[in-house]
Amino acid sequence: MKVKIIGAGLAGCEAALCLAERGVRVELYDIKPNSFTPAHKDKNFSELVCSNSLKSNDVYGNACGLLKEEMRVLGSHLMTAAEKCRVPAGGALAVDRAEFAKIITDEIRSIPNIDIICKEVETLPDEWSIIATGPLTCGKLSEDIQRICGGGLHFYDASAPIVSRDSLDFEKCFYGDRYGKGGDDYINCPLNKAEYESFVAELTKAERVILHDFEKKEIFEGCMPVEVLASRGVESLRFAMLKPVGLTDKEGNKFYAILQLRKENAEGSAYNLVGFQTNLKFGEQKRVFSMIPALKNAEFLRYGVMHRNTFINSPEVLNADFSLKNNPTVFFAGQITGVEGYVESASSGLIAALHMYKKLQGRESVVPENDTVIGALSAHISAPNKNFQPMNANFGILRAAEKNIRDKKQRYAYLAQRALDSIKNFKNKLGI
Repeated sequence: MKVKIIGAGLAGCEAALCLAERGVRVELYDIKPNSFTPAHKDKNFSELVCSNSLKSNDVYGNACGLLKEEMRVLGSHLMTAAEKCRVPAGGALAVDRAEFAKIITDEIRSIPNIDIICKEVETLPDEWSIIATGPLTCGKLSEDIQRICGGGLHFYDASAPIVSRDSLDFEKCFYGDRYGKGGDDYINCPLNKAEYESFVAELTKAERVILHDFEKKEIFEGCMPVEVLASRGVESLRFAMLKPVGLTDKEGNKFYAILQLRKENAEGSAYNLVGFQTNLKFGEQKRVFSMIPALKNAEFLRYGVMHRNTFINSPEVLNADFSLKNNPTVFFAGQITGVEGYVESASSGLIAALHMYKKLQGRESVVPENDTVIGALSAHISAPNKNFQPMNANFGILRAAEKNIRDKKQRYAYLAQRALDSIKNFKNKLGI
């Protein structure tokens, strides 16, 4: 049996590797390296665009950490790849993004029953296929998807700048993690009250990239540009990406506000500005962000960019197994379905592939329970919802605990253990 997978991002690669290891012949289509979307530059597959962080690795206290563990239980290849190229990031799983893409691409290329076809697909296949073209689906395929799925929805995504470590002023910054967790994985760049207020004032009036009329829509809250958040109130950044809570230097000094920088590569030569997704013009990014004392002479290796992300109205057109309601041999996966985030995207590719594999065998698949993160995301993209919007992994989407647990830490730990038991039970039902 042959399967087509359109798109070699996180979801497409996870799906391709899942099916190929089970003996399915896969044709993997992608426009790389012949052409690129506005947000992509690396010739390799599974390119991480916005950040090199896959978020928290805390299984019992963070829903994205739990989601990673659920994926590991189900045999995720991308989680294995991430461990091979991780860089220090406290309690988060961050990777050398270039190495991450290379590891996955090399694995894809090494598997005999995966055929890579560098070609733009213009119409939805009418055969066994997984559409994982991501939030920047382009050209005629985008038009065909909108025709079949009843039009597209969209939101906007923004990525953070990256600076050179050697260009930082280390007399005005220090290493350390919040509350001393994880070692010295972050570089902390403090601001006093006057510096902070001057920075916010310039940030809110800095010149932004002008959006096209069709782009002047709602910005997705989960990836809010820093200048948009700053415009909501002078103190807003101090309760978000510049919060100083839990951070002190070696002398025990506390600060009014702190920007954290996180390793971008294994060598530690490049750092990204955590939470500083932005749509400012490049010159304005240099001018305004250099107002942070430690970044006064910073060399910007990459400026932040903003782009439109497209997703379909999944509850109207998709089943809980990610297949089309009007054509159960065609599946969708990744951010185009309305799951938001690297890990969430990869998990949808994994679960869509497992569902497809069961159908290829002529057997009914089983949808994971919504007491797991994977199951809750499956429910999110398929349950009726007139105001459907993208969703990150969070404990709020899981089925409520069977007992009242007031302490949040204890409640999350209970939900996490229940989810792990449930995902193992799901794995046994699938027979994988």
